[in-house]
Amino acid sequence: MTTPSDPSYPAHWEADVVLRDGGTARIRPITTEDAGRLVSFYEQVSDESKYYRFFAPYPRLSDRDVHRFTHHDYVDRVGLAATVGEEFIGTVRYDRIGPDGRPATAPADEAEVAFLVQDAHQGRGVASALLEHIGAVARERGIRRFAAEVLPANNKMIKVFTDAGYQQKRSFEDGSVHLTLDLEPTAESLAVQRAREQRAEARSVQRLLAPGSVAVIGVSRSGGGVGAAALRNLRDSGFRGHLYAVNEAATADLLDGVRAYRALGDIDAPVDLAVIAVPAERVPEAVAACGEHGVQGLVVLSAGYGESGAAGLDRQRELVRQVRSYGMRLIGPNAYGVINTAPEVGLNASLTPAPAPIRGRIGLFTQSGAIGISLLSALLRRGAGLSSFVSAGNRADVSGNDILQYWYEDEATDVALMYLETLGNPRKFTRLARRTAAVKPVVVARGAGRHTPAGHVVPGTRLADTTVSALLRQAGVIRVDTVTELVDVGLLLASQPLPAGPRVAILGNSESLGVLTYDACLAQGLRPAVPLDLTTAATPESFRLALGAALASAENDAVIVTVIPWVNEQEPQDDLAEALRDAVAGHPGKPVALVHVELAELVDALSPTGVLPGAGAGARPGPASPGSTGAAPLAGALPPRPGARETGATAYAGPGADGPGSGEAPDGRIPAYPAAERAVRAVAEAVRYGQWRRANADSGHVPQYEDIDEAAAAARLAGLLVDAGDGVLTLTEADAGALLAHYGIRVLPTLPAPTADHAVRAARALGYPVALKTTAPHLRHRADLGGVRLDLATEADLRRSYEELTDLLGRPDELLPVVQAMVPRGVDTVVRSVIDPAAGAVLSFGLAGVASELLGDTAHRLVPATDRDAAGLIRSIRAAPLLFGWRGSDPVDTAALEELLLRLSRLVDDHPEVVGVTLEPVVVATEGLSVLSATVRVAHPPARTDLGPRTLPSY
Repeated sequence: MTTPSDPSYPAHWEADVVLRDGGTARIRPITTEDAGRLVSFYEQVSDESKYYRFFAPYPRLSDRDVHRFTHHDYVDRVGLAATVGEEFIGTVRYDRIGPDGRPATAPADEAEVAFLVQDAHQGRGVASALLEHIGAVARERGIRRFAAEVLPANNKMIKVFTDAGYQQKRSFEDGSVHLTLDLEPTAESLAVQRAREQRAEARSVQRLLAPGSVAVIGVSRSGGGVGAAALRNLRDSGFRGHLYAVNEAATADLLDGVRAYRALGDIDAPVDLAVIAVPAERVPEAVAACGEHGVQGLVVLSAGYGESGAAGLDRQRELVRQVRSYGMRLIGPNAYGVINTAPEVGLNASLTPAPAPIRGRIGLFTQSGAIGISLLSALLRRGAGLSSFVSAGNRADVSGNDILQYWYEDEATDVALMYLETLGNPRKFTRLARRTAAVKPVVVARGAGRHTPAGHVVPGTRLADTTVSALLRQAGVIRVDTVTELVDVGLLLASQPLPAGPRVAILGNSESLGVLTYDACLAQGLRPAVPLDLTTAATPESFRLALGAALASAENDAVIVTVIPWVNEQEPQDDLAEALRDAVAGHPGKPVALVHVELAELVDALSPTGVLPGAGAGARPGPASPGSTGAAPLAGALPPRPGARETGATAYAGPGADGPGSGEAPDGRIPAYPAAERAVRAVAEAVRYGQWRRANADSGHVPQYEDIDEAAAAARLAGLLVDAGDGVLTLTEADAGALLAHYGIRVLPTLPAPTADHAVRAARALGYPVALKTTAPHLRHRADLGGVRLDLATEADLRRSYEELTDLLGRPDELLPVVQAMVPRGVDTVVRSVIDPAAGAVLSFGLAGVASELLGDTAHRLVPATDRDAAGLIRSIRAAPLLFGWRGSDPVDTAALEELLLRLSRLVDDHPEVVGVTLEPVVVATEGLSVLSATVRVAHPPARTDLGPRTLPSY
């Protein structure tokens, strides 16, 4: 008998998945303990579905059927179930068959597959998810093809197979459709899988951000505490759906004017979203009530989880398991909440005091509630509106990846701003960010670096922060260092068009401020024109004419306007704002940014939505927003979270408004900055992002090389790993060379020279001239220590060098000397690939030598690399001019270098067993290149890779 506690039970096949409608299910192997669940599941399936499964009326399962469908060896016979709340909603099984169609064992590589999905759950993508997972299991067990018999009328199941993207054959035999699927992943099957992932995860976030009804669980009768604050914010922000309060001690029909219930189950209507604000020890009870009531998603504000220590972390893991068992998604725990400013929703399920932020085009995601408060205040104080806001706290379930999936197709969001303390899955994040950045900017500030905040349970990364930044920029992400820069860049991108190039015009009424701006542009790699000084006598009309001329000029891609106060204070700043807006309106299409010195009124005039005070005393009241009372409420103190200490943190207050919402943030705002460096940095990031967008209109392709022998490499790796155990095996020089040769990478032969006579015989075999070098680990690649002798043209030269080497550095058995043939001179480079536990396979390139190592002059790309990636990789290091004819030298063969990078990328992408490769040095000559040394490390591949089926993170 095989049960989940049995050692043979394949626990790594268990996975949580998001279905097409945004709900979740758990996929796991069927065990002998599932007999009762299987019978109950079958009883709920319609007669029509049973007929489609068995090709005949089949009202009930016999005892023999139940035994067959619950007893598996997990090799030749496998069954998986999709479950919600421990009940089956769908099943799939395969049975290995031979050429005659009868049961077989390995090496037979074909299996018959069959599905059954409960009628109530058909159309949710259950069968598609099961096919992905059973396909991955089959590949793991050496099965390469699935065969299926389907009745012609069973269009839904035929569509599941035909839409999967696998190579397939289809025929009609004996009254049924016979389908054969090749299980090898293809570009099409991967594209189908990722498109389904995007739609499902986006839908799951949409259900959280656009609920038709919300219940707040944990509302105190006194009106204090987090629950009561969340309820008030929902109510006062004008939530358009149904709102309920839940308090087990409620004695009245209303709490704070909202219909109140003693238990969630007492609500006689659907509840889409539940906001939970009870102490952590009572959250499981609340989650169970939500699951039984059919709630779709949760926002857990309660603290006392991963951020509080080991016990809290265990509580957090159990919370995620419980939530997903009911098919729900979770924001939190320890969350600050969510906001959706869409007029048809009006959701403020957060601790942000009402009224809600104004509607705008910026989406904002944070993991830290405190940073979320700061960013909201900064954005809205400067007149920017939001489309949506998510502060995920410990982000035990819903993460930045899910939000990116949602923003990608959200027409209300033009710019995505993210404050991330951890990336979680950098490989998936960069994939999603690249796709999103192709249509809208993604700006990221990382706050924790290599430190993982309490409560965040993510795979560790061995990559340096600079490497992660390089990978993010490769994906089109605008990486900034501070939350101030996050706001600065976001403001520009949300209100201005992208610049067509780096040429910047500078104009203003201060020569000194113009020069500062000019220098800042040079520092950012922009191409500024000589600043135009309008002098301190400039009028608003002077600014209008100058700005209009600068925007009309074909010589400029962007304009920065600098303004200092007028000495006589006669010029009304509203007039200047109007003049600048008129100039922009007359010449649209180019970005404009303003640098000001102590001109708060001008900033307000350029942002008609006004400001969001919230800084307490002394805050400037801006012009009232549409529908506002003109009053500027001060920030209110946040109530303590259940289970958390009071911190004294304060939240910003939104603009005063009589009704819900304050209208759309206007288009055409001109972003204003109090320092030239900040404005220039924002413009420079927009320039670089625009260049990335244009360059990545064609993302390139992964070349196919006819001389690559993938099957031979796989067979060699399988043989090498037979005795490798669970560790990492470093291949011998011969094995490394043979493996690389399968991918067209030739390593220059190296012959050992334990004595001078051996060195002479090796030189005769290779042909003079030769090189003599040490290979001891402490001397490897250390030419600066004298361990390498080149251009030895005769036997006498070789024997003399051998004697000098051993006299200087030690005995031959310590030095491990070798002999190699000389190769054409060129530039010494280093090519590496490493498997990072979080980011996956990373390809790296740099020049050989201590200078590059010391300065960290290495570039990185994710695998698989395209031809554009390879070309960009060798050009992105600071020392790249040495490859292209610096100071009159001959350019080297960069085409051969790019091909080497692409071949190595193919190797590590095709074979996850290859966990590390170092080619050092690679001498790139004017024609061709030579790989002088190779180190290859291999290990058994992980159970899941990025090419595997869709799964939710499980930490």
